[in-house]
Amino acid sequence: MPKHQRTLRAKTVFYTQFFFRKYPALPYIAKWLCISFIIGALVGTASAGFLQSLEWATQFRENHIWIIAFLPVAGFLVGLLYYYFGKNVEAGNNLLIENIHEPKEIIPFKMAPFVYLGTIITHLFGGSAGREGTALQMAGAIADQLTKPFRLDQNERRILIISAIAAGFGSVFGTPLAGAVFGLEVFLIGKIRYNAIFPAFASAILANWATNLWNVKHTHYHIDFIPKLEFLPIIYSILAGIAFGVCAAAFSRGIHWAGSVFKSKIKYPPLRPVIGGTLVALAVFAMGTTRYIGLGIPTIVESFDTQLPLSDFALKMIFTIVTLAAGFKGGEVTPLFFIGATLGSALSLIIPLPFGLLAGMGFVAVFAGATNTPLACMLMGIELFGSESGVYIAIACIVSYLLSGNNSIYTRQKIGQAKNRRFDHLNDKSFSDL
Repeated sequence: MPKHQRTLRAKTVFYTQFFFRKYPALPYIAKWLCISFIIGALVGTASAGFLQSLEWATQFRENHIWIIAFLPVAGFLVGLLYYYFGKNVEAGNNLLIENIHEPKEIIPFKMAPFVYLGTIITHLFGGSAGREGTALQMAGAIADQLTKPFRLDQNERRILIISAIAAGFGSVFGTPLAGAVFGLEVFLIGKIRYNAIFPAFASAILANWATNLWNVKHTHYHIDFIPKLEFLPIIYSILAGIAFGVCAAAFSRGIHWAGSVFKSKIKYPPLRPVIGGTLVALAVFAMGTTRYIGLGIPTIVESFDTQLPLSDFALKMIFTIVTLAAGFKGGEVTPLFFIGATLGSALSLIIPLPFGLLAGMGFVAVFAGATNTPLACMLMGIELFGSESGVYIAIACIVSYLLSGNNSIYTRQKIGQAKNRRFDHLNDKSFSDL
């Protein structure tokens, strides 16, 4: 090799090493930006397809109410599918959280089509469920397939799953900032893994962008009037937050109790959704309304414009608990939005705050208490309702989080830092161990 080429090569190596010593984060950023781009494209596209399918299933059900009579049959088929072919993915969101804490085998890709099919069937035939659980499981199953191609170690795989959760949540709700923080916050209460902060935000933002490229529209909410921040409105917000926290705890305990009843009384798993589906279908036809099944988006929107009765949140809670505890697939979060928004709207009967503001506060605060993710819920409130309501949203989320106690809809969620020093002995324990 000529001398001038050797000199040029030596200088190139020197400046490259100098550059990376001066900016050591660049290789990390480059690697995770590449991975996040792939996650964002795949998960955003999957969320877009899922949301479109969900819209079709909802419209078909509402135009053919008779199909609800077949909810028990549909539940039996989904139960058979999971019992004979999907036992290793049946844990759903808890499987994702467990793999963040203790990475094991790669999450089977079949989790994505299984939960997609199960959720669409649940909504098509009239179950009361959400969409976040499906989005997270699809995202986790898709993203975890990148572990081997990128030769990720255990710690990097944790970051990968956190990023997938962020991407799934951010894209399905159109709230990328909340999605990123949710991914960082949900698996370990009171602590955040900052080594995952860049991949989580990058994945959530890119996934939301990909979903928008498919022209999928998200629901918009509007709070008409936000009072000036003064002493009395703050006190009223705290009182509302207490009610939201109690509601969140009741939902978490109720769904776990109902699930244990179904499991103890019905030993053959595929029969559980048959019984649950029968109860839901009979209730729908007896009441003559589909208001409390499906996602319930029209009622959520209505809660921002009209003062609703207390019965709405209670009935939605019952329908959702029976549906999900029986073994139907779907998420808990959108029903929690419904429960919180309608409860907030109804609380305006006794709490002198605008019902639109109370609906927005309840929308995110009940979710914050049930999932122990107050920071993500604050950001979600700001993304959905605007920064003007930010302080009220924050008060409701924090109070709900504190008042919901040691409860969660996710049993594999761990306590990193207890909410109260009296419970420090519970640190590093999951809710399934309590």
